[in-house]
Amino acid sequence: MTTFTELTPLLKTLRLSGMLDSLDARNRQALAEHLAPTEFLTLLIQDELARRDQHKLTRRLRRAAFHSAKTIEQFDFNVLPSLNRATVHDLMTCRFIRENAPVLIAGPTGTGKSHLAQAIGHQAVRQGHDVYFATQSQLLGSLTRARLSGVYERRMKMLRTVALLIIDDFGLKAIRSPQDEDLHEIIAARYERLPLVATSNLDFDEWPEAFPDNKLLGAATLDRMNHGAYRIVLDGQSYRKPRASTGQKQAPEITQNAASAKPKNRA
Repeated sequence: MTTFTELTPLLKTLRLSGMLDSLDARNRQALAEHLAPTEFLTLLIQDELARRDQHKLTRRLRRAAFHSAKTIEQFDFNVLPSLNRATVHDLMTCRFIRENAPVLIAGPTGTGKSHLAQAIGHQAVRQGHDVYFATQSQLLGSLTRARLSGVYERRMKMLRTVALLIIDDFGLKAIRSPQDEDLHEIIAARYERLPLVATSNLDFDEWPEAFPDNKLLGAATLDRMNHGAYRIVLDGQSYRKPRASTGQKQAPEITQNAASAKPKNRA
């Protein structure tokens, strides 16, 4: 009869650490519940598959480079009572990824744009999609450094082909030449082929202001970003509240009505 001691090196050689980790517990379960050999083997295989799925998820999360672990379960819809929840929940199905559609999120500072964008990204990762998250400054800055270090083409290939690209804080800083050309190349390569999520503090009609050096190039870039896009506006009180000084009353909050968050009709 083969013993655990004999099985251990075999499972290690086959890189079946999921089976190895649960072998003892599953063996006790099999004895206690009088499981058939095929049932016992099925449980071990399920353990191995679960371990591999978890490792894949961990790798995708690491490559996504999210700034936080914010998910849709942590999103406070009560702060934005006018937000169209049905639209948000539809985005969480990741149907927009299958449609290769952009998702554009606008609103004042602190209203949850980055949270929502990362929540969409987390959901995409859970569904097996590769995701990359970066602020506009990080993304364009990485391309500048890539030029200097000779890995520009490799970096551009990743940004053009990753299953879901998320650009946070679009337009927070002016996009100067040649970075406006870099961004246009990325957007043009993904247009109607791969989805994009972008967030911005600017109102949608202010987005052209992000391209002060080349208005024509900016218009071409934004035209592709807007075509067929889901639009969401977050407008309400900031999540970020100052902490009251010790021994002092906190200043009364100024209430602000949340604007309609219904997305515009997609083309």
